[in-house]
Amino acid sequence: MRIKALVIRILRQFVRDKRTMALMIMAPILILTMLNLVFNGDPYEPKIGLVGIPSPVQDQLNLDDAKITEYETTKLANTALENREIDGYIEFADGKPSITLEGSDPSINGAVMKWVQTSFKPLQAQGLVKEAEVIYLHGSSDMGQFDYFGPVLLGFFVFFFVFLIAGVSFLRERTSGTLERLLSSPLRKWEIVIGYVLGFGLFTMIQATIIAWYAIYILDMQMAGTFGYVLLIILLLSLSALTLGTLLSAFANNELQMIQFIPLVVVPQLFFSGLFNLETITEWLSWVGVGTPLYYAANALRDVMVRGLGWGTIYQDLLILSGFSLLFITLNIFALKKYRKV
Repeated sequence: MRIKALVIRILRQFVRDKRTMALMIMAPILILTMLNLVFNGDPYEPKIGLVGIPSPVQDQLNLDDAKITEYETTKLANTALENREIDGYIEFADGKPSITLEGSDPSINGAVMKWVQTSFKPLQAQGLVKEAEVIYLHGSSDMGQFDYFGPVLLGFFVFFFVFLIAGVSFLRERTSGTLERLLSSPLRKWEIVIGYVLGFGLFTMIQATIIAWYAIYILDMQMAGTFGYVLLIILLLSLSALTLGTLLSAFANNELQMIQFIPLVVVPQLFFSGLFNLETITEWLSWVGVGTPLYYAANALRDVMVRGLGWGTIYQDLLILSGFSLLFITLNIFALKKYRKV
């Protein structure tokens, strides 16, 4: 009977907590649906440029299964490659083809090379085309998948742990009565929010620095750019995770409810941040990524770590990350009105 009473009490707790019951069903469905959309998307169609292809070769070249763009000069093709409008371009010089790849994504490099091999195989058999030279704008033939995925995973883990620790810590401040006492003091709401952000921010900055240093210098993650830019991106991402975590903690009554936000807020960002090729995902879902901080952080981290680019390329992503943080800070100030008007 005592066991029965305990079971009944636990079941009643679940029934009363409607959000937990809904999440136990909806979160796995949501994540499985995302996995299905990601892995069952359309096959990637490489974008390839052609420069100075001889007419006899071009007439026999199989142009199917790729998006082909012709360029009058190598300079125009190279500009398109740098802007990632194409994945690579083919150029002929003295009858010998050369293939210049953007190079930062090994899976796209493989798709381009597979298309080239398939299209050029009949021409090579006829002696019209010699073996092509492969040139990389970024990266190299030795670049692995971890080098490409690494920047996204680095950003994701920093975001995840900062979000979780900040949310739970701020929740404890609330449930312990500390926040209520602060609201009763002469402090203004914005002063309380800024104080918490700076206080938690110091620890998250240390955490982010250690994680970034370890990933690059101990795990030997590819690093073509400047470490200072990586650190700046990680710090801004940490700030957005910190402010979002404290904001959502206002809508949780305990640690369990705070953790419930993870599959709804954090996990979707991983799928739409560029870990998987967004061009193969259903079009009506492609807009999800641009509304998340991790999307911009991952893009900036790849630009620095994989492509070796600098401020002129990443500053827009950094401004958007800063904008997310300012938005969450503003919403935090309004969220404090939920507790007490000062």
